[in-house]
Amino acid sequence: MNRITRRRSMQYGAGAVGALTMGLPRLSYGEVQIKEVDPPQFEIEDGAQIRVLRPSKFVAGDEELWNINSQKFAEQYGVPVIVDYEGWEDLRPKTAVAASVGQGADIILGWREDPHLYPGKTVILNDLNTYLGEKYGGWFDICNTYGMNKEGDWISLPVGGSGSTMVARKSMLQAAGYDSVPGDFPGFLDLCKKLNEAGTPAGLALGNAVGDGGWVDWVLWAHGSSLVDENNQVVIDNPKTIEALEYAKELSSHFIPGVFSWLDPSNNKAFLANEVSLTSNGISIYYAAKTSDDPAMQKIAEDIIHADFPIGPVGTPTQGALVINAMVMQYTDYPNAAKEYLRFMMEQPQYEAWQNACLGYWCHPLVAYDGSAVWTDDPKSLPYKNILRNGIPQSFKGDPNEASAAVAADMVVLNMFQAVCAGQLNAAEAAKEAQRRAERYYKT
Repeated sequence: MNRITRRRSMQYGAGAVGALTMGLPRLSYGEVQIKEVDPPQFEIEDGAQIRVLRPSKFVAGDEELWNINSQKFAEQYGVPVIVDYEGWEDLRPKTAVAASVGQGADIILGWREDPHLYPGKTVILNDLNTYLGEKYGGWFDICNTYGMNKEGDWISLPVGGSGSTMVARKSMLQAAGYDSVPGDFPGFLDLCKKLNEAGTPAGLALGNAVGDGGWVDWVLWAHGSSLVDENNQVVIDNPKTIEALEYAKELSSHFIPGVFSWLDPSNNKAFLANEVSLTSNGISIYYAAKTSDDPAMQKIAEDIIHADFPIGPVGTPTQGALVINAMVMQYTDYPNAAKEYLRFMMEQPQYEAWQNACLGYWCHPLVAYDGSAVWTDDPKSLPYKNILRNGIPQSFKGDPNEASAAVAADMVVLNMFQAVCAGQLNAAEAAKEAQRRAERYYKT
């Protein structure tokens, strides 16, 4: 739960699977409905070896099973694999450097629109992604949006997505007069007010958190606003944005102090330290409490409830998802080996084991994995099942492209909310500044 910034590498040659699997929980499997489809034939290059750059873990099962699966590939194909784990805030800069200099990891698992930042610098994956889609029931819409360019070519492979629900302590909600998280914005605001008055405040990240800062998109979209319109014109300076910012400011006034410095691990730590009663997060908080040997953590796990985000004035769910997209970089000497590695990692024996070990932290991009047992073995996992089915792309209402990816990387929308909630700018000033910053990227 400490902030992950140090880069870690795992290298695989032969004979490590037994050591890696020791101490892991037994995995169960659901009924994943798949079709018999002939896989593409990727002729692996002589002397191939693969280096992978991907985000660091937030749940132990993620890294453990990714390592095991990588080792299985290395042993089965005779292709050494090195996996580098990078802190979430540092992944984008590392990706940009590799793409710019044409040297680095053969495969990079980047965030959301990141593949659209590097047109022509990633290998087209039409053969691989078409095969996986046909075999496993098709891709969810958000995956098509992030994985394809405007010409309809697959420029990345969506590996999975982390998404948030409201994570709350049921006992603390009840002490504040609520049995559950309200499903509307006025009720949610009142809940946070009551929790603060009871001395058990809520806390949503307002630092430059790549994942947990995404709750501001939910508030923006829930008020009917967006960064751009359907024609990719910047329109964020509008009355609906003002309403969203004013709601967020009032909401954040009831948060625990310090949320403006929170990065992605911060709310996990605060929640498990009994400092906050409610936050928005992936299943990693519950995972940490449930798998702990500490009786106090086990008690917290029993008390945790997960709830859908409340629905705002637009009347429909408006939640994003932190999708990770595997890019095979054009500079690699081993594109076929890289594609075969990704195919192997996405096949049922490997993917379902990884998903189960994560407790659903990384939600599946392919429809057939709805049948994974992870969604039925523990009812508290179920709210995370539809993260990618219902996820809205961060480029909403426009297209993912270089501009939308750059705006996301520059955290224009998050910074707008930060400025208002911290009292640095009023809502009108912040919306105007966000419009100016975004227009620098969306040049006409």
